[in-house]
Amino acid sequence: MNALTPTQKPAGASALPNGGRPIRPFHLAFPVHDIAEARRFYGELLGCPEGRSADNWVDFDLFGHQIVAHLAPEECGHAKTSDVDDHAVPVKHFGVVLNIPEWKALAEKMTAVGTKFVIEPYVRFEGEVGEQYTMFFLDPSGNALEFKAFAHDEMIFAK
Repeated sequence: MNALTPTQKPAGASALPNGGRPIRPFHLAFPVHDIAEARRFYGELLGCPEGRSADNWVDFDLFGHQIVAHLAPEECGHAKTSDVDDHAVPVKHFGVVLNIPEWKALAEKMTAVGTKFVIEPYVRFEGEVGEQYTMFFLDPSGNALEFKAFAHDEMIFAK
């Protein structure tokens, strides 16, 4: 079998992320100050199904990706920001690229529950290459999350 190197694209590959190959789920571990609070936020509010767990950690399915909340209160919070499109974007953040209907539904849900946004839902780089819907908010432990959406997946890595 001929394996492709990470930079090779199969014949006829599209301009989609990962050369048009199916994208595998990522794994991300992050600190929280309270496991029960993490369960309420990620499980109940964001609707992430729970996987394995122990007293000091819990797995969640975040739109098909494995995230793991680890009890580590001393590691929680964010401090640094970077200027992007006239907004102070938290440097340490994670999230998912959704489709536009999913993004709009999440933005409406988070607004309806009174979320204090770090960056309110809006369209970044409007009318430019890489135009994207985006929003930032914090989990109860101060971890910054960004959810975004593109009209066309080809724009995810566009220059």
